[in-house]
Amino acid sequence: MPTHAWMTDDHRAFADTVKRFLSEEFQPNRDTWKEAGMIPKDFWRKAGDLGILGATVPEEHGGLGLSYGFDVVTFLEQGRIGDSGWGFSVHNIATHYIAAYGTEQQRARWLPKLASGEMVAAIAMTEPGTGSDLQAVKTTAIADGNEYCLNGSKTFITNGASADLIVTVAKTDPKSRSKGVSLMVVETGGLEGFSVGRKLDKMGMRRNDTAELSFDNVRIPRTHLLGDEEGQGFYQLMKQLPWERLILGYGALGASECALAVTLDYVRERRAFGQRIMDFQNTRFRLAECATKVEILAAFLDACLAELERGTLRAEKAAMAKWWGSQAQCEIVDECLQLHGGYGYMNEYLIAELYADARVQKIYGGTNEIMKELIARGLDKD
Repeated sequence: MPTHAWMTDDHRAFADTVKRFLSEEFQPNRDTWKEAGMIPKDFWRKAGDLGILGATVPEEHGGLGLSYGFDVVTFLEQGRIGDSGWGFSVHNIATHYIAAYGTEQQRARWLPKLASGEMVAAIAMTEPGTGSDLQAVKTTAIADGNEYCLNGSKTFITNGASADLIVTVAKTDPKSRSKGVSLMVVETGGLEGFSVGRKLDKMGMRRNDTAELSFDNVRIPRTHLLGDEEGQGFYQLMKQLPWERLILGYGALGASECALAVTLDYVRERRAFGQRIMDFQNTRFRLAECATKVEILAAFLDACLAELERGTLRAEKAAMAKWWGSQAQCEIVDECLQLHGGYGYMNEYLIAELYADARVQKIYGGTNEIMKELIARGLDKD
């Protein structure tokens, strides 16, 4: 497992807390929650009680006021147990939107509940007719007196069925593209006109309640526009993308470490032709390649994290972290499944779940094709 030079004793103590929490509260329930397709609210509240959800939330709003690295610890530990179904990453991103762009009243209203787990958050970007082109969203939020009237639909929404708060991308000026986009904070409890469609039947990430959402003349207060000015949504989204893509990179790293660990256990125990699978040169060479990719990915992500903390991480470099991290993850998991032989194709083995979960990493958060385009645009400026 890679050594992260930025980790202090405080980070390691926090990691022990997260690891123990996942061991005691998640692992005994992982199969049950996979079948249910949802993580219960009680689990979120327990995570909030331990400070996991609010690690980077300011202390004055119910959090611990710590650096990004403490959230990274949670992403890594979640990945290392082979789970990507608990939607903490999306909850975290939504929390950072409110912390970064909310008015003081908005931060005081929502951040304590997000930090405690009283509220579970989602982000509603993708629509049935639009993917990565957020400037082309059709959902509208039209001002009407002291309210906005919200109409539209969203799909592939992580935490969609369980969310109490949804940061929703909508057009406050339908005639404009980027300058017409705003972020609306929707509280879902008892909200007339809001409905959750079917929970989507996915190939992987089966513990998460990924869902379709519908807004039919939903009325929300004008004060639920994130920030105090319309048309800032696209700018707000772009400013947070480096962190979001770094999250995906660290998730890929944690999952890759898990795949390598379970495969090492398997090849040390499994025997063929009178010797351990580990003793075949092909096995040793493939695992050596996987271990090297894990170390390289960790080093690159840590460099990006240092730049993020300094406020210098460029969008192009964050795109590299997302693209290369998810690509490396898929390659590593595929190699590790191959070394399991036929058993790797059986769902009772964790490597099969890791394989199914990995594939979406190259799609969500901006497809890897879009990542390459962003990287290329940066090269064209140099």
